[in-house]
Amino acid sequence: MTLTELLEIIEKTAVEAEREITDTQNLETLERIKNKYLSRQGAVAQLFQQLGVVPNEDRPAAGKNINELKLKLEDGWKKRKVELDSGGSSNIAGGRIQADYTLPGKDLPHGHEHVLTKTVNKMIDVFKYLGFNVADGPEIEDEYHNFEALNIPSTHPARDMQDTFYVHSFTEKDKCVDPLTRPAHLLRTHTSPVQIRVMKNSIPPLRVICPGRVYRHDEIDASHSTVFHQVEGLAVGEKITFAQLKGVLTAFIKTFFGDNTKARFRPSYFPFVEPGAEVDMTCPFCKGPGCNVCKYSGYVEILGAGMVHPNVFKAVGYDVKKYTGYAFGIGVERVAMLKYNINDMRLFYENDLRFINQF
Repeated sequence: MTLTELLEIIEKTAVEAEREITDTQNLETLERIKNKYLSRQGAVAQLFQQLGVVPNEDRPAAGKNINELKLKLEDGWKKRKVELDSGGSSNIAGGRIQADYTLPGKDLPHGHEHVLTKTVNKMIDVFKYLGFNVADGPEIEDEYHNFEALNIPSTHPARDMQDTFYVHSFTEKDKCVDPLTRPAHLLRTHTSPVQIRVMKNSIPPLRVICPGRVYRHDEIDASHSTVFHQVEGLAVGEKITFAQLKGVLTAFIKTFFGDNTKARFRPSYFPFVEPGAEVDMTCPFCKGPGCNVCKYSGYVEILGAGMVHPNVFKAVGYDVKKYTGYAFGIGVERVAMLKYNINDMRLFYENDLRFINQF
């Protein structure tokens, strides 16, 4: 076989292969075309076998042309595959457009706010309307901000290692300190440390809420988790009263759960407030008559609150004779469970789309 004859076969193969690649309308046919021309037994491989009958002096030129054909077909196949994967082609062949550009686009699925994010954002909106600003702080805290400045001494049960995730400190030589020695840092157990940081850097009057994630060494069950969320609030100024605290929290409850929802305050103890109170609200399930959820009392607990303890003001350098204030802490998961009738806290974190898509 002469070089001229082989070049004619190469040219004919190129024309036929390009036409078939351009005209194919589906990936299955395109794959068959690839096997026809580019497989080990395909047309290009057979052309390489013809080099043995070409004169020695013409073999370099013949081999070069066959290689160019192979690269050209591979490139054409890849481009056509991309076009078919994307739903069509911008080329016009055979007098017709190979894709209908008047068809509507595909409706791609999209995400939405998680129910906890939705709850936090709504709580923030309510308190912003009531005149509060939003403050943020670190999730890894020191003992002073997390405990001591909040009137929680070293002997308080909340300081026990079973309730708190401590972070081991390291020496300058990158060696961990004695594990029997209490480390200086921990994962915050509430967002109250943010209030301490705000007060240390602000002059009253001030009104802030501190939303965020907190950590406690609890057993995981339907009502407890090692990670959960809080929105804590603080107001400091001259002549701040418990009546103002009641007004703010009652407004929050009625805005979030409905105008017919009642709030009830019961005396309680928290180290950082005095006096302290537990706040209950009308049971959202029975609306008052009583059910198994509210233990037939007509009310369910929703948050804790009280007047800021003078020792907290002393820790941040405030004049206890001049300023008073109130603080409150709300569990976001509890609010969401009451708002949306969710009976198991673990559902928030299991990422089950059947649950998430309900909200």
